[in-house]
Amino acid sequence: MTISAITLGVRDLEHSLRFYRDGLGLPFPGIIGTEFTGDAENPGGSTAMLTLGSGLILSLYGRDDLAKDAGVTPDRVTGSGVSLGWFVESRGEVDEILERAATAGATMVRAPLERPWGIYAGYFGDPDGHLWEVVYFLPG
Repeated sequence: MTISAITLGVRDLEHSLRFYRDGLGLPFPGIIGTEFTGDAENPGGSTAMLTLGSGLILSLYGRDDLAKDAGVTPDRVTGSGVSLGWFVESRGEVDEILERAATAGATMVRAPLERPWGIYAGYFGDPDGHLWEVVYFLPG
């Protein structure tokens, strides 16, 4: 099995796009699908998509549209029952990304620290509460 996309349901697509693109520096090209408007029954098509280096797509999609598309209530796509891992090449990069996230409006969830299983990592929450863990694997 190959997971091809991760879609984050967001309250405000423009705000989330600014957080990820302008705040974190991820190269999102912008919002697409705006010509597909939704209604009370059907989701709209506006989304922002970024293809990561591994080929995985990170998608930002309005929470209400995601709920309509999946056929669930909006509370089902609220909050964070998972964390997304962002692996980096150094301790300094962990610190830098967490600082950049905080400056962009993220909630600092856990300051970085060394764990006994060989990582240096910390957590932040994006504007919608999605958890991100920034991880550096310690040598050895």
